[in-house]
Amino acid sequence: MSKKLYTEDQMKELQRNPNVLKVSERSISYQPNFKLKAVLDYHKGKLPSQIFIEHGFNLELLGNRQPKRCLERWRETYARFGEAGFQAERRGKASTGRPSKKALSPEEQLKKAEARIKYLEMENDFLKKLEELERQALKKKHH
Repeated sequence: MSKKLYTEDQMKELQRNPNVLKVSERSISYQPNFKLKAVLDYHKGKLPSQIFIEHGFNLELLGNRQPKRCLERWRETYARFGEAGFQAERRGKASTGRPSKKALSPEEQLKKAEARIKYLEMENDFLKKLEELERQALKKKHH
């Protein structure tokens, strides 16, 4: 999150851009399709500032370093989760935002990995139960 605070007029200007999902006085949330297009354009060789300008953003308003910082985060998300990282609701999942300031100790890494494994196992169990319920519902429908 930026230290910069947007004025009411600046927020209205940003909100008019179709690539903006929502704006607060401290942050801008971008449309998922814009994030994906920006990452793909970057991989084709375009500069972050060029991408933002071409999509109607005023760099004087955003700040010249903002496009680069956004693209760094979005490229990380794309590398880890592909297109789904931009489309799916990611709240409550592993953070894709700025990396932690401190490196994790091996013990912390292990704890984190074990917690992730437990979460994924629970998710798999849930999905198996859901599939079974769907199968049962289909059987009832056809009988």
